[in-house]
Amino acid sequence: QVQVVESGGGLVQSGGSLKLSCVVSGISFSFAAMAWHRQAPGKQREFVARITPGGNTNLTDSVKGRFTISRDNAKNTVYLQMNRLKPEDTAVYYCNIVRWPSDKDDWGQGTQVTVAS
Repeated sequence: QVQVVESGGGLVQSGGSLKLSCVVSGISFSFAAMAWHRQAPGKQREFVARITPGGNTNLTDSVKGRFTISRDNAKNTVYLQMNRLKPEDTAVYYCNIVRWPSDKDDWGQGTQVTVAS
């Protein structure tokens, strides 16, 4: 059974940092591409960052230079290090397995990040 569990969200002041973690079970994690998305109130879910099994990364323009995605295959965990946070980064952050076809269990329940101005 696939499980994706995020943690690490919280309330932080503008300019601060948070590190999100996502633990995955039920798949061969080291062979999986992983991604982070986020959804702000009243907005559609949007892509944030992606990491391939080989460690190649890409990030959406609005977070480049501030966020870093990484993975630890020994721990079946993907991370999102978020620095210099802005109020517009406030959202629920979701971790997901990148594969086709996708299943609802490929997504975690989300973790709330709130950046106070």
